Amino acid sequence: PQAGRRGPAQPGRDRRGARPPRQEEKPAVPVAPADLPPVEVPSGATVKDLAELLGISTAQIIKTLMGLGEMATITQSLSDDAIELIAAEVERKVTIVHAEEEAEREETFDDAEEDLMARAPVVTVMGHVDHGKTSLLDAIRSTEVAAGEAGGITQHIGAYQVRHDGREITFLDTPGHEAFTAMRARGAKITDVAVIVVAADDGVMPQTIEAIDHARAAEVPFMVAVNKIDKPDANPDRVKQELAQRDVIPSDWGGSHEFVEVSALEGTGIETLLETVLLVADADAEPKANPRPEASGTVIESRLDPGRGPVASLLVQRGTLRVGDIVIAGDVYGRVRAMSDHTGAPMTEAGPSVPAEVLGLGGVVDAGERFRVVENERTARQLAAERSQRLRAEELANRRPVSLDDLFARIKEGGLKELNLIIKGDVQGSVGALVDALEKVEQTEVRLRVIHTGVGAITESDVMLASASEAIIIGFNVRPRPEAKSLAEREGVDIRTYRVIYRAIEDVRDALVGLLEPDIVEDVIGQLEVRATFRASRLGTIAGCYVTEGIVRRNANVRLIREGTVVHEGRIASLKRFNEDVREVTAGFECGLLIEDYNDVKEGDQIEAYELREVARTAQAAAPAAAE
Repeated sequence: PQAGRRGPAQPGRDRRGARPPRQEEKPAVPVAPADLPPVEVPSGATVKDLAELLGISTAQIIKTLMGLGEMATITQSLSDDAIELIAAEVERKVTIVHAEEEAEREETFDDAEEDLMARAPVVTVMGHVDHGKTSLLDAIRSTEVAAGEAGGITQHIGAYQVRHDGREITFLDTPGHEAFTAMRARGAKITDVAVIVVAADDGVMPQTIEAIDHARAAEVPFMVAVNKIDKPDANPDRVKQELAQRDVIPSDWGGSHEFVEVSALEGTGIETLLETVLLVADADAEPKANPRPEASGTVIESRLDPGRGPVASLLVQRGTLRVGDIVIAGDVYGRVRAMSDHTGAPMTEAGPSVPAEVLGLGGVVDAGERFRVVENERTARQLAAERSQRLRAEELANRRPVSLDDLFARIKEGGLKELNLIIKGDVQGSVGALVDALEKVEQTEVRLRVIHTGVGAITESDVMLASASEAIIIGFNVRPRPEAKSLAEREGVDIRTYRVIYRAIEDVRDALVGLLEPDIVEDVIGQLEVRATFRASRLGTIAGCYVTEGIVRRNANVRLIREGTVVHEGRIASLKRFNEDVREVTAGFECGLLIEDYNDVKEGDQIEAYELREVARTAQAAAPAAAE
C-alpha cells in the first residue's frame, strides 16, 4: 500500500494498531471426583490396571494400601474389598465386573423379531429320591432306561427330546438336577419350566423342598407332578395340603402352580403332563430363539471318558451347532469332531433347545459353563488363555471363603452384613428345633438367614448352593458324603457337623457376638508373706516366703504389695524349697523365690500370685442400665 493510505486492520488489532485489552478467560469449573461416572473395574485387577482405570498413579494406590496395613506390588491382584476401599479413599465410584458378568455381556444378542422362531421348551425334572423321577421320564419317552442302560442315557447325556402334538420338548434328566444348581450358581438360566415330582403315597420330603428352593432361587416357573396315584394308599390331596403350607398353591385352589396327577407305572396322566408343560412354558417363558447365527448355549454335563477323552453334553440355546465348528467354553476349547443325540445316534447339527453330546474339546468343562462357536482355532486359543488368566486372577484375589473363625473379623470390617446357613439333620424335628433356636439368637449387626433346611447326608447339591450363596453348612447328626466333602474343599465351603444341638447354637452365637476373640482374665492362685530376705551377689534379692493361701507356681505372675499398695508387678524367675528347684508350693509351706528384674523386696511385703487365662464370653455386652 502507498504511504498515507491505511491498509486493512490486522486481525486482533484496532485501526490504530493497538491490541484490544485481553479478556480474562473463565477458569474451567473442576469436577469433583465423586461426581464422575462410575468406572468399571474387572474383579481381580492389578494395582497397575486400577491406576490406569482411575487415572491416578500406582504410587498413590500403594500408599493407600500401606495406610490400610497392606503391602502390595504393582502387579498384585486386588480383592474386591481392596478395590472398593481404594475407590472410597480417592472418592471415585467403581463398578466391579466379574468374569461371569463379562461372559453374559458378550453373549447379549439383539435378534430381530422376524429372525426368532419357536423352540422346544427346556424342562428340568426334580424331586425326592424314589418318588419316581426316572420311571416318569421312562414313561414319557417310552424307553426302559432302568431295565437296560445300553445307551447310557441317564448317565451319559442327561438330556433328551420328546415329541407331543407336533412340538418338541427338551427334558433335562436326573443328573441335570446337579447341573441345574451349578447353572444357578453361575447366574445362567437355561430352564424354562421345572417339574417337581412328588409321590402321592409318600408326600412332601426333604429333597422335594430342596428342589422347590432351587427353582425359586433360579426364578424358574415350576409345576408339580403327583406320581404313584395308582397305589392303594395314594393321597394326592395330602400332597397339595403339604405343599400349600410351603406357599405352593394349586391352581384349582386359586393358586398359580399347576398340579398334574400321573402314574408312571400305568402311564396315566402323561399326555396331560406334557400338555401342561407346554401351557406353562408358553404362558411364562414364550420359548423362541434365532437358529441362523453361530451356536451358543450351556454345558449340561462334562466328563472324561477313558476311551474317547473329554465328552461334553451341550444344550444349544441360540444358533446351530455343526460338526467341525470351533467351540470355546470357559477356558477350554476344541473342534467338534463328532456329535450324537440322546439315543447315541450320530448327528451333524443341533439347533436351539437341542441337546448334543460332543467330542473334541481339549478338557473337562464345568457344568453350567457357557459355550459359543468362534471363527478359528487361533481366536479360540486366545480367548481361552484370556479367560483362564482372568479366572485365576479373580480367584487368587477374592478367594476368601466364609468360615466361623473369621466371621466376626469380617463383621467388624463391614464386609459381611448377612450370614446364610444351610442346615441338614437326621430328623426333621431336630432341624426345626435348631432353626428355631438359631432364629432366637439376638444380633444387631448381622442378620441370620437360613436359606435351606433338609434331612439326610450333606450332598454336592448342598455344597453348590452354599457356594453360590456364601453360606455355611451345619450338619446335625449327619456327615457330608465323600464327593460333597471334596467339593466343599475345592469350593471353600465351611461345613460344621455336630452331635449336640447346643454346640451348634453356641458356635453360631459365638461367631455373631465375637466370642471367638476371648477375654483375658486373671486368676489369683496364691498369697505369700515375705518373712526374710537374702542377698545373692549373682542373683539379686531372694525373698524367703510363707504361702498363706492357695498355691504358687514357677513362672507365675506376681504382684508385690507393701502396706496395701502395689509397688511392683512381675514374674517369678526362680522358685525353691531349701536348695532344690520346685514347680509349685502349696499353702502352709515355706519357699524362696526370686522376682524377675526386681530386688527391692522387704520383710513384711505381701506377694499375690496370679495367672492369665482366656475366657470365652457368653453374651453380648449388656446395654448400660438407666439411672434410677
